Amino acid sequence: MPLQGPQRRLLGSLNSTLPATPYLGLTTNQTEPPCLEVSIPDGLFLSLGLVSLVENVLVVTAIAKNRNLHSPMYYFICCLAVSDLLVSMSNVLEMAILLLLEAGVLATRASVLQQLDNVIDVLICGSMVSSLCFLGGIAVDRYISIFYALRYHSIMMLPRVWRAIAAIWVVSVLSSTLFIAYYNHTAVLLCLVTFFVAMLVLMAVLYVHMLARACQHARGIARLHKRQHPIHQGFGLKGAATLTILLGVFFLCWGPFFLHLSLLILCPQHPTCGCVFKNFKLFLTLILCSAIVDPLIYAFRSQELRKTLQEVLLCSW
Repeated sequence: MPLQGPQRRLLGSLNSTLPATPYLGLTTNQTEPPCLEVSIPDGLFLSLGLVSLVENVLVVTAIAKNRNLHSPMYYFICCLAVSDLLVSMSNVLEMAILLLLEAGVLATRASVLQQLDNVIDVLICGSMVSSLCFLGGIAVDRYISIFYALRYHSIMMLPRVWRAIAAIWVVSVLSSTLFIAYYNHTAVLLCLVTFFVAMLVLMAVLYVHMLARACQHARGIARLHKRQHPIHQGFGLKGAATLTILLGVFFLCWGPFFLHLSLLILCPQHPTCGCVFKNFKLFLTLILCSAIVDPLIYAFRSQELRKTLQEVLLCSW
């Protein structure tokens, strides 16, 4: 880069074991083993970010427009879309600034660049934390709707839901600010990894329990109508496929990033771990892919939301 501005703190420092290593790569060493480094073109990274931006803006617009979608489940989906939107926007903004700096188009003082860097880092980290929280919130909402159906509206009252949403946003902003301020402490990485594992376990336990209940319900219906066993098997396979998609996408998109964090704790100087560190941009790209896939899984499967989205698009023409 023509301008040696301040490095990214949390996310930038995670790209290397050395604080002074630039964001877009690691220094090579002749004694290091050959590594598989996946190169992500800047144009592809920006394109994915823009697709995610448009997609999540449409989700937020559709939910805001249709009063029939003003329910706890859709509020969580809307907040997830906002979080994914912020993830995409902050990453696209940072990439655009880096490209402008490299091209010599953007010239600014180091102090201004430092403040901008801090703001973007807090935005990226906070939006990631909130995205994970709202994914967990959606799982909890669905669990309550199945296992406490008769009490659902008394449990998921709108004031209570709004307080939970506000708490998630506040905690996300405060925690991301602390993470950026103390980015070079191992405790920060431990907290992030622990948080991811907790969300993964929470979602796995809730969705597996929901699948078991659904299969049990299907068996009861089959016995009631004296149907054959293959019908129940087909339902179980469909439920297992849905569960695999939900947890698989979550793990594949977020897992590599948190594996990166775990290796920074366990083996920051090991050559093999260094090969993983070189693919940091790939891991951020997978998170952008998660922001693209989330609306397809949680929002666009709703017929009511798709209908509203069609109206929004038709009105815009």
